[in-house]
Amino acid sequence: MLIVDTGVIVAATDRTDRHHQRCVALLETEPGPLVTTAMVIAECAYLIERELGAAVEATLYQAILDQALHIEDLTAQDWTRVRQLVTVYSDLPLGGTDASVIAIAERLDQTRVATLDRRHFTIARPAHLPAFELIP
Repeated sequence: MLIVDTGVIVAATDRTDRHHQRCVALLETEPGPLVTTAMVIAECAYLIERELGAAVEATLYQAILDQALHIEDLTAQDWTRVRQLVTVYSDLPLGGTDASVIAIAERLDQTRVATLDRRHFTIARPAHLPAFELIP
């Protein structure tokens, strides 16, 4: 299982992104499942539609329908953790989307997060281990 953040999905979708090739390679070679949150999907959809248009945005939804990307529902405990993380790291600011990624990684006991956001995910400390392994 690999927890996936916004930047990796957007870069994999956008052929002009400087991280495109390595994000595509990561997502294509990862045995999976690739897991994220609805908050990440909302952020991706906004960025992809704004930069690349509705037709490309639709490919994001097709990936979900094809089960290439699993959307993990946030539980009440996850929302509590999101609120806690946003409060603790308000000086970053961390933001709810990144906090949702951390919350599901903690609940699912995952150590790896696919992200291009080194700053937030290096500073924010998960509850279940000293630090995430950030890839690519």
